[in-house]
Amino acid sequence: MQITKVRTLLASAAAGSLLAVGLAISGAALAQSFPSKSINYILPFNAGGESDISARFQQSVFKQIAGVDVVIQYMAGAGGAQAWSQLNSMPADGHTWMGINLPHTVLQPMQKDVGYKTDDLTPVNYFHYTPDAIFVTQDSPFKTLKDLIDYAKKNPGMVTMSGSGSNSSNNLAQVRLDELAGMKTTYIPFSGTGPAVTAILGKQTVAGFNYAPSGIAHGEKMRILAIASEKRMPAFPNVPTFRELGFDLVGGAYRGLSVPKSTPEAIRQKASDIISAINADPGFKKKMEDAGFVLTDVGYKEMPQFMAAKKKEYAALAEKLGIKKQ
Repeated sequence: MQITKVRTLLASAAAGSLLAVGLAISGAALAQSFPSKSINYILPFNAGGESDISARFQQSVFKQIAGVDVVIQYMAGAGGAQAWSQLNSMPADGHTWMGINLPHTVLQPMQKDVGYKTDDLTPVNYFHYTPDAIFVTQDSPFKTLKDLIDYAKKNPGMVTMSGSGSNSSNNLAQVRLDELAGMKTTYIPFSGTGPAVTAILGKQTVAGFNYAPSGIAHGEKMRILAIASEKRMPAFPNVPTFRELGFDLVGGAYRGLSVPKSTPEAIRQKASDIISAINADPGFKKKMEDAGFVLTDVGYKEMPQFMAAKKKEYAALAEKLGIKKQ
């Protein structure tokens, strides 16, 4: 009886090993012909924001590099959570990609059940970074950051700040500046950068914490008071950093690409390689830098270390947003 049981266990283990080998071979075989059709690139925000702008720039060179077209679609809602919670139910042959953002995908699940956990997502590449920046309309009475802060201190809560979603980098920047400046402003979250900028332009909010590239697209209508970059950006040489103005505020949003969890490893790597090749294209690089983006190239192999560091960093900042780890 014992011998039969051992034989059964050995047979099961062998079958499992063969299955794993078979799946690996299958994934490698699929990767050989990948991509074999158009890529469906889903953005979890509305059109007009940084995710959309960079995806359009990628689209302009995509076929040249990948050999196939890329089709951009939008699935906005819940600060990105609506799309991210559905990603793993989508086709996993490598032809479905979805934009992902940090710190959103770390902070959202820490606060409440949003339909996904950070580790449910499978990031394969983080390709750019955009510093937070504070904007007002060109005709705003606030000409400098000091003007805005002085008013906010005298009128607690009266300065409303639009931003790209709750628990986003914009939200974190607003909370941190309030703390550093000793003031109280009111953050109004929108479903993406596009609607958040519209709120500033329509004077639905007094100001807005958005991302630096918004200053390119709307430079004639909005003024940047300060940028949360390490040093002044080439695209905005006359705009001071928060550090220059006495506030140790450096941060922004990382944007990248995720695929469904069951996507084979070999295809994950190939998708990452395509994005890295796009980042290295001289024409694409110039477009991005001229538009106020900072290119990064965190590939699939570097992802575990990168994500571990980011999760640790954002967890330490979560308390400032009133988030307690679930």
